[in-house]
Amino acid sequence: MVKNRNKNRVFRFNRRIRKQTDYKLRLRLLKSELTRAVIRRSNKNMLIQFVNYENNSDKILTSAKSVDLVKNFKLTINTGNLPSAYLTGLLAGKRLLKTGFKGEVIIDLGLQRSIYGSRLYAAVKGIVDSGVSVKVSDVVFPPEERLNGSHLSNKDANKIIEKTKKAIEVLK
Repeated sequence: MVKNRNKNRVFRFNRRIRKQTDYKLRLRLLKSELTRAVIRRSNKNMLIQFVNYENNSDKILTSAKSVDLVKNFKLTINTGNLPSAYLTGLLAGKRLLKTGFKGEVIIDLGLQRSIYGSRLYAAVKGIVDSGVSVKVSDVVFPPEERLNGSHLSNKDANKIIEKTKKAIEVLK
């Protein structure tokens, strides 16, 4: 009987096998030498990080999570919806500008499906509205009434979103 000698073998592109990283896309993003806006979503949250590639590793400049809206701005609506994604993008962009960043940002959606008008592009719209330079077409953004929360069943959602938006814009 032959023993299996490859039992503890470590694969070179293990993250590709597990479908966690598209190395071709990552290489193209890194070759652009621009700061990446890494946007990740889950059912209840949104995470946005601004990342630079330095010395064989990624350096996170700033980040914002939709949970920060609840903690810092007392947002009372669900953090997994489209207006919350927009407000998270707005908060992340303001935090990036607060560090003194000047330059252009490239969007990194990773392996997530790119659907126009989705929460991912609502977050990108928030980054653009904060004043960060992003190379993106206006076609991909959701309609303005959805960003303001007019589609939500909560009748006070529009007021809550406007109040939170003003509180974020006051940040310097």
